[in-house]
Amino acid sequence: MAENIVVVGSCMIDFTCYSPRLPKPGETVIGSKFEQNYGGKGANQCVMAARLGASTTLVASLGADSFGFEYLKILKEEKINVSYIQLQNNKHSGVAHITVAENGENSICIVLGANELLSPKVVDSSIDVIKNASILLLQFEIPLETTLHALRVHKGHGISIVNGAPSIKNVNTEILSLCDIFCVNETEAEIMTDIESLSSENIQEAINKLLLLGCNTVIITLGALGAVYASQSQKTITRITTSSVEPVDTTGAGDAFLGAFAYFKASHPMLSMDECIRRACYVATESVLKYGTHGSYPKKSLLPVELFQ
Repeated sequence: MAENIVVVGSCMIDFTCYSPRLPKPGETVIGSKFEQNYGGKGANQCVMAARLGASTTLVASLGADSFGFEYLKILKEEKINVSYIQLQNNKHSGVAHITVAENGENSICIVLGANELLSPKVVDSSIDVIKNASILLLQFEIPLETTLHALRVHKGHGISIVNGAPSIKNVNTEILSLCDIFCVNETEAEIMTDIESLSSENIQEAINKLLLLGCNTVIITLGALGAVYASQSQKTITRITTSSVEPVDTTGAGDAFLGAFAYFKASHPMLSMDECIRRACYVATESVLKYGTHGSYPKKSLLPVELFQ
């Protein structure tokens, strides 16, 4: 059976400190808790899609270290196909240092490690599974040449979604024009478009700039405010709202949105764009009510039945 969703992306080991607030430059803040978790945008999005019931494959690169072996075990437990994950002997697994404030805000510093070795050759060794993907999901946490190569391989074989995170100032516009859907959050959109302090007044301008760069369809996620989207055929933005909650940890919420969105696009192809985004926003909102990344991602059995009809 062809895989529904193939993610070519990153795996990270998350070292998370919980703090009253985010420290200012040069400041030391005494935190309240420390956790080690397993993240990375690629793996997070894949885990979210798998938890909703999608058939998933992760194409990734881990270090041949204790973190890498443990991560493989975790991914297998999530019923993700790990046959295309390579273990690297000469690089440590990717790591992320995360600080989470009491209001749910976070700041993140990553060291790519083995993710840097996720090369176009790895894509070539996974060519059959990538071509058979109904949804190909990519991010900017791996070498951009690999993201571009995967898009070229997959073109004409399904829907491709690129998450422009972490944000990059001047992206190769071939990536933007090759992918079917390009998704960023408001901070990433600000960096890519040079529009500061994104708001309801100027978000259309940001979308216009991204469409001019060659994007086919653009989604900008807005956290508690939901998301907006537009396309080359419908340039005026459509706003999708979500329910208001008191977040405890927003880490990985964007990945929850992407994984859920990919799931709904793959498993419910007749759903409208509005409805896919609305349902993905609902799942992402659920994720901010718990701490951590994978630990905050809801399983299908815990979500309303109406989401899957």
